[in-house]
Amino acid sequence: MSEKIVVSEHYGVLRLLMNRPEKKNALDREMYRALVATLEAAAGDDAVRAIVFAGAGGNFTSGNDLADFRDFAASAETFPALAFIRAAAGFDKPLVAAVTGDAVGVGTTLLFHCDLVYASPDARFRMPFIDLALPPEGGASLLVPERFGMARASQYLLLGDGFDGEEALRLGLVNRIAPPKAVLDLAMDAGRRLAEKPTQALRAARRLMRGDPKEILARIDAEAALFEKALTSPEARERFAAFFASRSR
Repeated sequence: MSEKIVVSEHYGVLRLLMNRPEKKNALDREMYRALVATLEAAAGDDAVRAIVFAGAGGNFTSGNDLADFRDFAASAETFPALAFIRAAAGFDKPLVAAVTGDAVGVGTTLLFHCDLVYASPDARFRMPFIDLALPPEGGASLLVPERFGMARASQYLLLGDGFDGEEALRLGLVNRIAPPKAVLDLAMDAGRRLAEKPTQALRAARRLMRGDPKEILARIDAEAALFEKALTSPEARERFAAFFASRSR
């Protein structure tokens, strides 16, 4: 398992810690592959009753490592970011997230696939896909309007505005706000409580609440096809080049 993804088990709860603090836990291909492998193994392991996502060093994740986008050469079917979000969307056990600091791009869209989310007041959520000349991903084009309403969805997807933990609570993305040092404890406690529930009843309730996953998986795939084309577009190349030029100054 990648050292950038630290996996630990606590009384039936599997904690997946994104551990690349020097890059604000930006997710590269290696990390995505590790996350996918862990979720696939956990799906078939009866000892794992819930998953908790967290980030090291004060941030959840700053999103996809843009170097991977810049160097994109694989098809959407093999791009590990797509495999990860599909694995999360189709996962049949509870998903919980502990969010502090930056939750950018997939760091925000992942939360729509979680059952419970805990965050600090100063958590920073942003989905800047269009600013990078890319369409939304992770089912965001379907899930954000459903959760937030069209007006807020337009603000956060089309304009790319950010919002903090308090606003995420008001929007219904977050269950509870707590000081940064308490967020992970809250998430782990929620995972433990879920792990103690009757398994079949919990999974049945979750399936009924979420509905048929085929619709969201189909939307994820439709977004991915557009995303793949956009990654090699002149607009996107220009945005990536500007981003890396600004970092080298």
